Amino acid sequence: MDAAGEGRQRLDAVSVLNTKTTLLQLLGRAGVSPGEAEELIGLVEAGALALAHREIGGAGRSAPGGKGELYASGWLDGARAAADELGDLAERALRSAVASGPSSPTPDARPPVRRMEVERAKAAVTPLYLSFTTASDLDPEVSDQVLTAVLGTMDPRRRAGYPGSLAEFVSAHRARLERLYARYGPGSTIAIHGRYSLVHSPTSVAVLERLATAPVALREEWDAAELPPAWLEGLTTAWDPPA
Repeated sequence: MDAAGEGRQRLDAVSVLNTKTTLLQLLGRAGVSPGEAEELIGLVEAGALALAHREIGGAGRSAPGGKGELYASGWLDGARAAADELGDLAERALRSAVASGPSSPTPDARPPVRRMEVERAKAAVTPLYLSFTTASDLDPEVSDQVLTAVLGTMDPRRRAGYPGSLAEFVSAHRARLERLYARYGPGSTIAIHGRYSLVHSPTSVAVLERLATAPVALREEWDAAELPPAWLEGLTTAWDPPA
């Protein structure tokens, strides 16, 4: 048996379960709570299924040639059925991952934002921000407060998919964002202190996405967090400058 075949033989249910248990233990030693560790692993599993679904169901797939139309028709039907099933599995895995997180004592559709969700959002916004400008020295604690307000506008499922939403937002508005950061961000004549302070922070990408997508909910969370109103107004002005 070749090495690849041997590897496939070892990838059984017991091996996967043992690996998951090891990961849970390692994350626990790193200070991650059991609920958050379960959610992280569940999100990885859901992501792997979603990628497999995209690969199998991707456009341009064709049946192996030289076997006749009947075979090709059956092959494509089977591929579609497999892709649909993978899509369903990915959806269920995502729901299960979100549900596995620490439960909220209230039935609120937008439970309190957890530290792990803030860290995940921070990891998503930083490279997007750096594609426009350079990092700033804005207080990390303030950045966490801003991201908490941003994530507070979403339910857990949307929070889980927020990195993808941010990437789509930046892709759709890249030219507009380039102009905004060139005019108000680091390297511009605008000082870091004042109403445009957040343009000097990676969190500005997340705030701008929410201003474009859920402005009313963002303002509610912003006020509840007692963040400076001038910062939000500054970003609003920068995003929609006067004609």
